[in-house]
Amino acid sequence: MSQMPTISRTPEIPVERTELRGGIPMVVGVMKARELRNNYTVPRRDTRNDTGYQREISTARVNKLIKGLKENVDLPTSILLNLRTFNQAEHLIERDGRSFFSFHGELLHVVDGQHRVEALARLVDEDEEKWGGFEVPFVCLLGAKESEEMKQFYVVNSTAKSVRTDLAFDLLKQRAENEPGLKESLIETGESWKVKGQELTEDLTHTPVWRNVIRFPGEQKGGTTIQNAGMVNSLKPLLSTPYFGAMSHESQIRVLDAYWRGVRRVLPEPFDNPTDYTLQKGVGVMTMHSLLVSVLEHIRSRGRSVVDPEVYADVLGDVLPKLEGDTSTGELATGADFWLSGEEGAAGSYSSSAGRRVLTAKLRAQLPAIEVE
Repeated sequence: MSQMPTISRTPEIPVERTELRGGIPMVVGVMKARELRNNYTVPRRDTRNDTGYQREISTARVNKLIKGLKENVDLPTSILLNLRTFNQAEHLIERDGRSFFSFHGELLHVVDGQHRVEALARLVDEDEEKWGGFEVPFVCLLGAKESEEMKQFYVVNSTAKSVRTDLAFDLLKQRAENEPGLKESLIETGESWKVKGQELTEDLTHTPVWRNVIRFPGEQKGGTTIQNAGMVNSLKPLLSTPYFGAMSHESQIRVLDAYWRGVRRVLPEPFDNPTDYTLQKGVGVMTMHSLLVSVLEHIRSRGRSVVDPEVYADVLGDVLPKLEGDTSTGELATGADFWLSGEEGAAGSYSSSAGRRVLTAKLRAQLPAIEVE
């Protein structure tokens, strides 16, 4: 309902004026559903084009709200809006010691509350006479930039209710790029790996092994095998090591690209049909990135290149093909078959945190011993 809205003039709405601590003005008031219906837009997140910040709408959640409203459920909490093109002379009227807000001719960006807005919009479309006068409490920022909207959205949703981790990582990266001092704050709190991991995950999509395999917020599943949050979390052990963590971003991408190309040379089958295997899904990615910590130490001890796929293929050539485990039906799965999805593979039994640690240990035990000269 937020695409190409029909903007209409709105009456003067009595409001109370205040401002954020950063000096951004805002108003608090109550408007009619019909006044909001044709004057809003939702800045949906598009990771590929680096625009917006809102998750895709949940139709089930909207339908539940509509059902509740029809059964006399109220919406007492305020929605959070922003009038980006704020002009004080045009949009705020002072009269008889009172303040009035009119956003005629301009769109209100929904920062928080898009499901409530969507539910009300559909009800107004269904029966304007009945629902047009429904009162909607609102808080509206005046003239805030999109970066401030994103900050408020992140704060509201990460403290008041759950936000999907894939979107949270994406938003945190955006904030770190736009908010002075946030990167330093994340370092102090030990959370900088989230931003670095998101940056690496986005750039890995340009490498041969991971192109069109990682799914970002708002994207269809299609042929993807892992969400960006899964990939970001898998990189935490690597980013926590002094060696990999101290590399430049470009060097980290080169190492990861070489590593996965080396893995593909040893076990090509899972990469030919990634959705049929778990190697590029959560259990596989978490395990292989944990293993990479040890593989890098081995390669460095031999004085070999950490950005050469052939080196990784050489190190893992006697490890991955020999990996074996029992399937859910009691059969033995070895090599590429170990990573098959479903009952034909064995990796699924290692999907828990403890299981992944066991699996990583099994693989690590097969690596050649590190020689010290």
